[in-house]
Amino acid sequence: MSTTTYAVSGMSCAHCRAALTEAIGALDGVTGVDVDLATGHITVTSVAEPDDARIAAAVDDAGYELTGRAA
Repeated sequence: MSTTTYAVSGMSCAHCRAALTEAIGALDGVTGVDVDLATGHITVTSVAEPDDARIAAAVDDAGYELTGRAA
């Protein structure tokens, strides 16, 4: 298992949380998504190292912007 945290801009409410959880959770290999609105971070758990480009595309398609991996 791999856990990676990303910084995402534009999130502010429960709808944002639900939209991102659904979009990222639908990707192959993703087993969990935790959206933290307070910090602007999304933690993705997957069976292998995640493909950052695929995660970024899913975030973009949901209407938000992935700004990179969180430190």
